[in-house]
Amino acid sequence: MSGIDIRAEIKAYYGEELKSSVDLKTSACCSFESIPEHHKAILSQIDDEILARFYGCGSPIPAQLKGCRVLDLGCGTGRDVYLLSKLVGSQGHVIGVDMTEDQLDVAQRHCDAQMKVFGYAKPNVSFKHGLIEDLRAVGIEDNSVDVAVSNCVINLSTDKEQVFKEIYRVLKPGGELYFSDVFSDRRIPAHLGEHRVLIGECLGGALYVEDFRRLMEKVGFIDHRVVSQAPIELKDPELERLAGMIRFNSLTVRAFKLTDTLEDRCEDFGQMAIYKGNEPYHPHRFVLDDHHVFETGKSMAVCGNTAAMLNDTRYAELFDIRGDHSIHFGLFDCGPSAVIAKDNSSTGACC
Repeated sequence: MSGIDIRAEIKAYYGEELKSSVDLKTSACCSFESIPEHHKAILSQIDDEILARFYGCGSPIPAQLKGCRVLDLGCGTGRDVYLLSKLVGSQGHVIGVDMTEDQLDVAQRHCDAQMKVFGYAKPNVSFKHGLIEDLRAVGIEDNSVDVAVSNCVINLSTDKEQVFKEIYRVLKPGGELYFSDVFSDRRIPAHLGEHRVLIGECLGGALYVEDFRRLMEKVGFIDHRVVSQAPIELKDPELERLAGMIRFNSLTVRAFKLTDTLEDRCEDFGQMAIYKGNEPYHPHRFVLDDHHVFETGKSMAVCGNTAAMLNDTRYAELFDIRGDHSIHFGLFDCGPSAVIAKDNSSTGACC
């Protein structure tokens, strides 16, 4: 198939074939993370039609969003856009971009009603019909977004490098990419990458984790972090027969646009980080990734990259960072994270 054909198949699968999440043939688009209580309260205010046609694979909603300008890539019917709408507040703004008009029709149809439910005098959301590979075409400018999120969509792109280039372009310095998607423990064979159902179920376009690492470094995201992961079940016997040799995982990943401060290895400068506990929904601990969990008031040794992620971003007001780069002690005592290990386990490390 050509790229255009694949896009047509995706539009048909999500616009016509899938009527709700019960039509899915794998667990790829089933959120594996427990939903925070304050998110549940917001979701209870979102229309059932929007929720029924939600096909995300995780919960890519970071903390500290009040007043932020957030971009949702592949927003579908707007479930995450409206969840984010409440979290950013009336002074923030959320932009949803999607290429499937049938999905956007649902999102836009409910906009006025959702704003009324949230008590906003005017909408703080907008929906754009377009490609996530070309955000300039829908009017998203350089360095204009605080946070970019995506929920099981980037795997559907026929040009993933261009997607990440665009994300890097539109993020402000210190801005954050926080997304969930499907990854594999090997490169997907070409014939499976063109299989209609595997594509629609977010498996045919899954990125091999090592190719993803190389791609992120290439576009400027020097150090990305895995926040959480879970294996994906192939519930359909035919899909198991076709792709059962591949290990698929759903990962939630975060990365920051910190061009001048991040290094390609975790370096030790003797720095310490203390979480103040002042994020309203996270009073006891703050999770940066699967191996950095900061308890309120407790000092934790961090590498230079982690210190920058906490101090040179919107999270700065949540942390007390002690130490600087004046003295270098060599590599920080950690190794690379094990992503999609053969036994589906993960081990902690910085990069």
